[in-house]
Amino acid sequence: MNTSSSPLGLHRVIEPPGVLPQAAWRLDASPAIAPDEVRIRVDRLNLDAASYRQLHEAHSADPDKIRQAVLDIITARGKMQNPITGSGGMLTGTVEESGPASPLGLVPGQRIATLVSLTLTPLAITDGLARWDGQSEQVPCEGHAILFARSIAAVLPDDLPAALALAVMDVCGAPALTRRVVTERAVVLVVGAAGKSGSLSAAAARQAGAGKIIGVVPTETEAALLRDPFATTQDGGGEGAATDVRPRPATQPAPPQSPLVDEIVIADARDPVGLAEKVAAAGGPADVTVVCVDVAGCEGGAILSTKQGGTIIFFSMATSFSAAALGAEGLAADVTMLVGNGYVPGHAAFALDLIRTTPSVRQLFERRVTS
Repeated sequence: MNTSSSPLGLHRVIEPPGVLPQAAWRLDASPAIAPDEVRIRVDRLNLDAASYRQLHEAHSADPDKIRQAVLDIITARGKMQNPITGSGGMLTGTVEESGPASPLGLVPGQRIATLVSLTLTPLAITDGLARWDGQSEQVPCEGHAILFARSIAAVLPDDLPAALALAVMDVCGAPALTRRVVTERAVVLVVGAAGKSGSLSAAAARQAGAGKIIGVVPTETEAALLRDPFATTQDGGGEGAATDVRPRPATQPAPPQSPLVDEIVIADARDPVGLAEKVAAAGGPADVTVVCVDVAGCEGGAILSTKQGGTIIFFSMATSFSAAALGAEGLAADVTMLVGNGYVPGHAAFALDLIRTTPSVRQLFERRVTS
């Protein structure tokens, strides 16, 4: 590592020189810290959904190959940045050492979650990911990571399981920006409404006073989750999967009176005309469209499903921003398109509060989180 440090982490860039850590091909993940850095003892990674999907599909769901692919990326690059999707994720761990000049206010022994991407976080893994089964975005592990002076981290709350808090913080920028954009009585479309960022965004839109929330999901199984997240579903994973309506355990909370969404649309978000037609039948087009899916090719459908003068927020790392811009131009669509960059002041606290106060969202998260 270079002897001088940069608050941006430039001193950790190995190649190519002169770029920011996120754009670098390889970072220096050595454990010795500069005076303004913090070293974290890592215990869990949360891979970005688009990255995990790509790895899962590329390796035909073989857990050993997925595990090895993640290890190879981290070893080669000194960080977790999928070379295909360009995305990473985030992590939890314990503060091991904090430099005397670090402005982050972290002290040894604190359990924290990083609120910056793994694509710019120096990372080394020491256990070969031996405890990870390759079947979840959450990766238990051992190793260390480095935070820069301009990094962001949050102390994990005591009242939520660490795996749940990590999953929430991984997508906490989505609900915060949704709340900022949505106005009272707006029609809000959430593409991927049964997912993590989608369900939080729907809850944030409700809190912001949306007049109607339309949730788009790909299958009847996902639709059933939105209708009643507390019902036990048969995990068929496809269109028309059955729903088991056995009684809930006495300890399980009842669903909230207010639904997470007002209308549910089952559609392939990659079919722009088909999606727009179904959204229109459900009360669209939308004033605000929030795209939270982890598959490519959803730009056109979002544009066609949004009113002239409306706003589209892209939170998916699978988004092609050139396709979005050129697609809107080609459709003569007067829409404002925002890139959800993952950071809004107060985003982590807001998302955690939504989990605490919206039982349906918490239930959707707990179905997807591996403890």
